[in-house]
Amino acid sequence: MSEPRISLGRPSRLTAPLAEQHLGSAETSHKNLRPKSPYRILYKRDIAADTAKEYALGTMKTPRSRASSRIHHAFSRCRNIALAAVVFCAVFAPTSFAQEAGAKEAGLRQIRSYIAAAWDTLTRSLTDCKVIVDPKLASASVLYIPAGFDVPADVQQMQKRCKVQVKHLPQVIHKLGEVDTSNLEPPGLLYLDHKYVVPGGRFNEMYGWDSYFIVRGLVEDKRIELARGMVENFFFEIEHYGAVLNANRTYYLTRSQPPFLTSMILSVYDAQKAAGHEDRAWLERAYGYASRDYGLWTREPHLAGTTGLSRYYDFGNGPAPESVKDETGHYRQVAAFFLGQQQDEWRNYVVPKKEQPHVGPLFALQVCDSTKTMAQAGCDSAGAASLSADYYKGDRAMRESGYDVSFRFGPHGARTHYFAPVCLNSLLYKTEKDMERMSEMLGRKAEAEDWRKRAEERKEKIQKYLWDSEQGLYFDYDFANGKRSTYEYVTAFFPLWAGIPTPEQARAVMQHLPTFEKPGGLVMSSHETGGQWDFPYAWAPDQVVADEGIRRYGFSEEANRVSYEFLSTVAENFRRDGTIREKYNAVTRSSETQVTAGYHINIVGFGWTNAAFLVLLHELPETSVTRLADEQTAKAGSGR
Repeated sequence: MSEPRISLGRPSRLTAPLAEQHLGSAETSHKNLRPKSPYRILYKRDIAADTAKEYALGTMKTPRSRASSRIHHAFSRCRNIALAAVVFCAVFAPTSFAQEAGAKEAGLRQIRSYIAAAWDTLTRSLTDCKVIVDPKLASASVLYIPAGFDVPADVQQMQKRCKVQVKHLPQVIHKLGEVDTSNLEPPGLLYLDHKYVVPGGRFNEMYGWDSYFIVRGLVEDKRIELARGMVENFFFEIEHYGAVLNANRTYYLTRSQPPFLTSMILSVYDAQKAAGHEDRAWLERAYGYASRDYGLWTREPHLAGTTGLSRYYDFGNGPAPESVKDETGHYRQVAAFFLGQQQDEWRNYVVPKKEQPHVGPLFALQVCDSTKTMAQAGCDSAGAASLSADYYKGDRAMRESGYDVSFRFGPHGARTHYFAPVCLNSLLYKTEKDMERMSEMLGRKAEAEDWRKRAEERKEKIQKYLWDSEQGLYFDYDFANGKRSTYEYVTAFFPLWAGIPTPEQARAVMQHLPTFEKPGGLVMSSHETGGQWDFPYAWAPDQVVADEGIRRYGFSEEANRVSYEFLSTVAENFRRDGTIREKYNAVTRSSETQVTAGYHINIVGFGWTNAAFLVLLHELPETSVTRLADEQTAKAGSGR
């Protein structure tokens, strides 16, 4: 006897069994510490931590090149004998120190050249017509300039040369959410007055948190003026668009991104100072803008209930415009997922049309016979439904977090706006400590003391709400339900980066390193959800934050090992196809991805991965850098 099935169409038909492909099989709770999950959880790790460590230490049974082995053994013999013997040993070693240094430089020259060239390839300015292009949308873009702002000469020249339409925004903007972005048609690029580096691919604008890592990479490559110009652009955004934006497009006028502004400011300031060009006047100006940006996160609606902590929140409503083209069918898939769940908590995100004015697209519902024959199944209409307004609020807040798509804040990020996240509040603590430092440098002692107190208050709240003493790990806090999440996520290392934990807490966090460590670096979580910000993917920004946090608490050996795993993955894939990508599979050490939630492509470029390569490489000991160079020059097939 056939069984009925529910079908969801817009316009094609998607049946409930197909929606279950997103569900996976829930596994038994490990030691009863976790609630039943609507998605697959990998309690038994696919790759053992010992295997990852074996690779990073170079003891895996894969032979290194003969030249590399000769150097290694010759240096080992030389290391433990007297100075006079070192001279003798160096003479007869197969490769001299000078030759080794040259080989190291040659081994990394190609990937370093790629990164150096990419800074120029990914730089956008008004002298280039492609700056206006928006790969995420089908319509031709427009350049918008602030209301009442004189049209700059370079914009007038671009208007003639590129045949670009230029418009003024309809009003002066003081804060996010003041402008109804749905009335800005067509959507367009927001004017910035300095050059900037974009991530690449579909991301052809200047992004908030991407830019911190890009700035770090530019500083490593001595491109300090370009880095400073990007920070200046954020000052322009605060002055004319109300905040550091997700990115400089009109549809991002409703949200920001993780707050790294003070970290960017100090990165540039310290680099200028090291180069003999300390600029206190610039720091004074930067301090004012940083204070204004900080205010966004410490007032409603960015407050996480009564916790005294902060949350992600987007002022807009309905579907995120940037999802329309490159994430075709995404919201239909989300609706199918929720319809396939047993718990009302998730099913209620799909709302029948008759119950309320719908937000976003409508989906046709059908009830169909389930048949195993080739005969066409009989179907009856079950009306239409849409995703709820609250789902879209969560989806937009997830996008402000930068971690889109992850199931960290509920399936498809639907409850992001009900959490006080570890990452955000660690960043705000770091911001408060940075502002304290800047105040001291500027001679503002009273303000420095005020920032110190704010930081201490936030630290106390982080320890109260986000620290789980039983688990020995930081978790996001669900302030709506008054409980911590149990979703282990790599952002647990953000507090170490910011300097929040005690040494004992840091040691407890490090006990969880095997949860995240895979052959290709640190995986985002142990949850395989189909989202690109979950298992099995490793992302550059979190590698940098975790690496520096781990080092800060004295775990240098672990930091070197984990950094090498990620660096060698990037380098190995670069040897294969000559590109650097947005993300990597940390289990297979491959740039091949199988993302099913959100946009599916793995973008070439890529701004923050290029930067992370330079930053992590700088922190590695010389022996590890030499080994990485040896792998780059080895014949195909001789390495891992």
